[in-house]
Amino acid sequence: MIRRPRTTTVMKDQKPPEVDLRPPSRLARAASQEIPDVMEQLDARPEGLSSEEARRRLTAIGPNALRAHRARPLRVLGRQLKSPILVLLFVTATVSVFLGEATNSVIIGVILAASIGLGFVNEFRAEQAADALHDQITHTAAVIRDGAATTIGVTEVVPGDIVRLSIGAVVPADMRLIDTHDLSCDEGILTGESLPVAKSLAVVSGEAAIAELHCCVLMGTVVLSGAATAVVVDTGPRTQFGRIAVALGAQQPQTEFQRGLGRFSLLLLEVAVALTTVIFVVNVLLHRPVIDSLLFSLAIAVGITPQLLPAVVSASLATGSRALAKQRVLVKRLVCIEDLGDMDVLVTDKTGTLTEGRISLTTVLPIGSAVTQEQLLLLGLLATEADYTVRPVSTSGLNALDAALWESPQAAATSTTGAPHIDVLPFDHDRRRTTVLVDVPHDGRMIVTKGAPEDVLAICVDIPAEAQGVLDQEYAEGGRVVAVAHAMATDRDHLRPEDESGLTLDGLLVFLDRPKSDARQALDALAALGVSVKIATGDNALVAQKVLSDIGLASGGTLIGTTIETMDDDALREAAATATIFARVSPEQKARVIRVLRRSGRSVAFLGDGVNDALALHQADIGISVETAADVAKDAADVLLLDKDLGVLAAGVMEGRRIFANTIKYVLMGASSNFGNMFSASVASLTLPFLPMTPGQILLNNLLYDTGQLAIPGDHVDPEQLLTPSHWDIGYIRRFMLLFGSISSVFDFATFALMLFVFHAGQSEFQSGWFIESIATQTLIIFAIRTRRVPFFRSRPSLGLALASFGVVGVGVWLPYSPLSRILGFHPLPFPFFLVLVAMVVAYLVLVEIAKARFFSGPAQQPGAADAPARRRGYHHRVSRRAARFTTRSPRTRSG
Repeated sequence: MIRRPRTTTVMKDQKPPEVDLRPPSRLARAASQEIPDVMEQLDARPEGLSSEEARRRLTAIGPNALRAHRARPLRVLGRQLKSPILVLLFVTATVSVFLGEATNSVIIGVILAASIGLGFVNEFRAEQAADALHDQITHTAAVIRDGAATTIGVTEVVPGDIVRLSIGAVVPADMRLIDTHDLSCDEGILTGESLPVAKSLAVVSGEAAIAELHCCVLMGTVVLSGAATAVVVDTGPRTQFGRIAVALGAQQPQTEFQRGLGRFSLLLLEVAVALTTVIFVVNVLLHRPVIDSLLFSLAIAVGITPQLLPAVVSASLATGSRALAKQRVLVKRLVCIEDLGDMDVLVTDKTGTLTEGRISLTTVLPIGSAVTQEQLLLLGLLATEADYTVRPVSTSGLNALDAALWESPQAAATSTTGAPHIDVLPFDHDRRRTTVLVDVPHDGRMIVTKGAPEDVLAICVDIPAEAQGVLDQEYAEGGRVVAVAHAMATDRDHLRPEDESGLTLDGLLVFLDRPKSDARQALDALAALGVSVKIATGDNALVAQKVLSDIGLASGGTLIGTTIETMDDDALREAAATATIFARVSPEQKARVIRVLRRSGRSVAFLGDGVNDALALHQADIGISVETAADVAKDAADVLLLDKDLGVLAAGVMEGRRIFANTIKYVLMGASSNFGNMFSASVASLTLPFLPMTPGQILLNNLLYDTGQLAIPGDHVDPEQLLTPSHWDIGYIRRFMLLFGSISSVFDFATFALMLFVFHAGQSEFQSGWFIESIATQTLIIFAIRTRRVPFFRSRPSLGLALASFGVVGVGVWLPYSPLSRILGFHPLPFPFFLVLVAMVVAYLVLVEIAKARFFSGPAQQPGAADAPARRRGYHHRVSRRAARFTTRSPRTRSG
């Protein structure tokens, strides 16, 4: 049956890439053959494959997967070595071995190897944590095996499997339909078309494009309506969706946080290129050895780069993921934790979030005197998609209201014997009603419709005058209401959409979903974090307003779907900014609301669990769903809640902001300290008759400093840093780097003067003195940079950070006196040096505190989103989210 098309907003980025849109040959052949021939070629049977045969095919063909999710040591190690400056430094050090500078080159090699190893260990552990998290997220398919319906992992589907599909399911493979009822699919992810495609069993003749295979369903597409049974033809990368996913590559689209890291890396690259080029050219012009000049220049470039930034970020995210998992929050990609903390608007439905999610039938209200309560209840039960010929009736796959209807005590006492469905028009989100053709005992054949009152009343005639008043009263009391209507149909054997007209209203079924007792507490927690909550619901506006009233939350206004439809984007953006409730909204309208909120510069999260929420989930900056959600909603989400609870979201937001705050600590400290030290080294190298530090000493300094900062992910964060979303602001980082880097250089120059004019130091003594002063100042400044408060007195660091920082300084002081001192080019220093050093460090930290107070006092110095690019969700993003469903599970790993 051809259903009327639903209207869908077409996004500019929905078009798939230029790939071969001809169907795979096996699928094209299956589409052109009759069902028995297809079954014979696939060696498939209606009772399904045996478990043994399925295992054999899985071994021979491989899993139904597009990606392998596994922590791979070589891949992680490759990321550590991807810096061209690092590679060039390795090559130059190797060349210097053959030019007689073996000792310095070996030192450089050992230090670089230790730095790379440190980053590798931390990133690999983070990937193992992501593996363990991924293994908790399951995706399944309903198949027939050994003659019985069962559920298996989606990657275990093999050619020849018989698969059952229902509304909201993501098609697990390329398949030929063998039975279908009113099936339509969203194939936009393959074809770019916005309208659903109606399916049938008719054979396709001749050459057909992928969009014309009406007797087939395709991997990655979504069932919008109806149900079907199909036989699997192709799996994995052999499918059409697999070909697209492979063509796009395994690299997942970047989040806002990753794009911020990219802009920061570009800033450092610009500074590093400028410094190293000037240093190298000037040293060559001063007739210093070319190899020494190159090694020193490259060491400066490596030194200015926060080498362990990826490791710090990975460690922070892994720590955050474990903390969230304990609160039953699963994050599909670790970097999405950062986006969770970035959000300042949450759009959610109300069922299960503001309400208990336990819907119960409370009232059966006949309208007029034509039917009794018992008859109205019977008509309501018949107008569901349940198979009530088998008792007890299974509510699996039913919507929440239909499930509550069948689970009610009244239903248990109502007999539906002798009234099987003859035909069904299933519920969809355009019509918002279910219509059945049945033979009702004692009444004959009739059409029965049940659904949203407004949509049912629109197809009724001779509506009793009191009907609207009764309906409004139930809405005002917070009831969720469905209307039931019927018409006699003695001459009907099949249903068509046009048959939904001229019905008689029978009455209303009223359901209750009580507000959660802790809903207000959760909303207050989100409000304290600067997150405004908006409700998007398919319910009547009065019901949503009653829920907000019951939990004591003031509403900023209500927009209904019909009003939204008449507004242009500018008007909607202005209205949506203040509105709290969006009622009677379609899936497309939800997605449009999300889109205009994001265009206002807001970071928007959407929480939904139904088929109708998928569009909005794809549009949101952070998509949130629940473990029990429809397949398409789970696939579109970045975060899965094992319990549908706004309270745990507040904890997730805080965790995301804590991770961002600790990451920024490392960024600010590393950028300013490294810039200051390397600028000082650059100036000194141009004025001194020797290098202020050897390349090996620079790299050792950087390694010790970075090692101490690996404790930052576990550091405490001041409460005020969690109250508002934080964003990347490269201008802010640049200003911070120049100011505090300059202060660092001032004390470096003071150390130079001290060593030259007070202690009359030679090369080794000079290098030792600056090495110790440098490691002390740039390490201890973390205690000032980590907080806007007075350190230690009003903001205490974590014990791990304190021990690591003081430990690094201790090692730096010890090295000139250690057995390694001569190898490293150090020389012991006199005791008075350390007295002056303590005074200089104290003066340095005091000056930093004064500068910090002035820096943060101006509004222009507050980090914001002004430097951020436009938020976007492209086609690649949609394919990546969907392809994540078809991922082989990693072996069980320990997350550390």
